[in-house]
Amino acid sequence: MSLSALFLLDAKGRPLIYRDYRGDVSTKAAERFIAKIGELEDAGRLSPVIHDDGVTYIYLLHVNVYLLAVTRANVNAAAVLVFLHRLVAVFRHYFEELEEESVRDNFVTVYELLDEVMDYGYPQFTEANILSEYIKTDAYRMEVSPVKPPMAVTNAVSWRSEGIRHKKNEVFLDVVESVNLLVSSTGAVVSSEVVGTLKMRTFLTGMPECKLGLNDKVLFEAQGRSNRQKAVDLEDIRFHQCVRLARFENDRTISFIPPDGAFDLMSYRLSQNVKPLVWVECLVERPSRSRTDYVVKARSQFKERSAATNVEIILPLPPDAISPQSRCSQGSATYVPEKSAMVWSLKSFPGGKEFLLRVNFNTPSVEAEEEVHGKMPPIKVKFEIPYFTVSGLQVRYLKVIEKSGYQALPWVRYITTAGPSYEIRMM
Repeated sequence: MSLSALFLLDAKGRPLIYRDYRGDVSTKAAERFIAKIGELEDAGRLSPVIHDDGVTYIYLLHVNVYLLAVTRANVNAAAVLVFLHRLVAVFRHYFEELEEESVRDNFVTVYELLDEVMDYGYPQFTEANILSEYIKTDAYRMEVSPVKPPMAVTNAVSWRSEGIRHKKNEVFLDVVESVNLLVSSTGAVVSSEVVGTLKMRTFLTGMPECKLGLNDKVLFEAQGRSNRQKAVDLEDIRFHQCVRLARFENDRTISFIPPDGAFDLMSYRLSQNVKPLVWVECLVERPSRSRTDYVVKARSQFKERSAATNVEIILPLPPDAISPQSRCSQGSATYVPEKSAMVWSLKSFPGGKEFLLRVNFNTPSVEAEEEVHGKMPPIKVKFEIPYFTVSGLQVRYLKVIEKSGYQALPWVRYITTAGPSYEIRMM
């Protein structure tokens, strides 16, 4: 792809930064872009890609800054959008946050970065860690080391520098799965999914080759051993750019030269039916028109040898609840007025256990009962279960091969957490 120019505009469309790469687009393109945005927004046809009079505008709005790529060529729009997202990550690496003020305070650095990430409209490299090796900033002042190409430019591995040394060679791999769940007021599971991430931290010398094996269903079926071992059918797999995709497509081997430090190697999703790991049901009793009692039962539905930690059950209360009182068989319960909720906290919740929480409160008797006890928000649950994956994903092996022949220590951990949408409806 080849871009003619890059603009950074404020929320009103006024140019903050303009970098012309090919000289075939006028600075008035920004004015035309804002006019087209207004027209399309009024017509309800707003799109991240706009074509007008032979010019294509591809843009991204981050906080209060438009990142706008302009071209007269027939480019891959998806690739340009990925480039703009990477550009946002670079700016955030340097300025903590990309917004109008940070652009104005660091315009010299912004111009320098725009010169390095693109040459004559062609993207170069957008790894912030590599750029930091030779474009250094201190507050609003920039220091540039003597002109020389970064090591990554002469290497096909743009995400890793040469010459890295560590006294102790270690690899840490965390398999983190988040469970999103919605349970109806009748107790039926309406929707469920598992979103997983393989998070790595590598401290390895040189240019190591890593190979990772999982209990992948597709691989096991190809090897004819799907009936002998438990396998997981992974969906929507996304890899870090370091993974050799051709090798994975060929034989399902995850082979890569890792970046130094922390990165997400892979993400995946499973749309399988998930049994609620922490089940919560709430019985509502109303002894009188102005008094309400909640009896909440929480049950852990996973194996006894596991235990959930940092459990929070957020029980919504009417916003006009008066003096809520609570008693629980385990943990502690606290009323949080700003959330209109009782938060039940348990440091540890072993598998196969059941605990109770009783909450009573008064409401203004002048309110109609239907209004006081209308439809309530759902109960939200937070938890972490270490040494456990709900999908059954397992790391079969993690090998590190480096030409010097050193031995690396691989560490693998598993953890399952409640996702942002783990909810149980009350009524």
